[in-house]
Amino acid sequence: MKVIISLIALSLLLVPASVLHAQLQDKKVLTLDVAERVATAAEAEAKKRNATVVIVVVDDGGYPILIKRLNDTQVASVDVGIGKARTAAIFRRPSAVFEEQIRTGRIASLALPGATPLQGGLPLFYEGKVIGAIGVSGNTPQEDEDIAKAGVASFEAASKPTASAVTYLPAKQVSQAFVKGMPLVRGMNYKVDASHREEPGVVEVHTRDTDIIYMLEGSATLVTGGTLVDAKIEPEEIRGRESKGGETRVITKGDVVVIPNGTPHWFKEVKGPINYYVVKVRSAN
Repeated sequence: MKVIISLIALSLLLVPASVLHAQLQDKKVLTLDVAERVATAAEAEAKKRNATVVIVVVDDGGYPILIKRLNDTQVASVDVGIGKARTAAIFRRPSAVFEEQIRTGRIASLALPGATPLQGGLPLFYEGKVIGAIGVSGNTPQEDEDIAKAGVASFEAASKPTASAVTYLPAKQVSQAFVKGMPLVRGMNYKVDASHREEPGVVEVHTRDTDIIYMLEGSATLVTGGTLVDAKIEPEEIRGRESKGGETRVITKGDVVVIPNGTPHWFKEVKGPINYYVVKVRSAN
């Protein structure tokens, strides 16, 4: 046995360093300095609103790097803020997604291990990958998220690539993104999502974003235009349960649809799982 172990150790020593390096992945991590920048931006937004909140920045595993508890903020918000940030980090999507699922009847989301299904947690993306998240708790759900968005905006501004930078996403990474439906790339005025859907959705009206949809797999009935039913106004977006009227079309693999901002749209019927790219281009106003 000792001879075998010695031979294995010797073989490892003889493997060129370049080969070992090729087998490992480089990983970007969220540093304390960057976490402080994100939290400081969120804190400034909270103070503008006279909000008493807890601000938490975590790494990609959901572990806290920095916690700010503003004066007179309730103690209970500390654990809630950590939970929101952790949810956004480990599930790689806003924590509000799970709150919305529960609101619309998918109570199974309550059983997700480690999830805090409350609005206010947002992931931090760098080169298409989640390297951490920010969570805010203490005020209304929407205000918590708006304060967290200020931290995200600061992070994106600081990590914006230079004009000559090129973003490359390997095919494996793109395929994995489509499994659950995740953002691929975020820029100052655009975003590319790898979207996956297995059932109809709600009506959306983006006030600033134009959606460019490219169908990769599957078939669905898309309705554009019309009048929203049970409209709910959210920041930079209006949502509704369904729409009356509008133009109905079946879109399939290879189809491209451009939906200008201000236009209601929703998937009314989905015939099996569909995968599609969504390029969101934000207008200046």
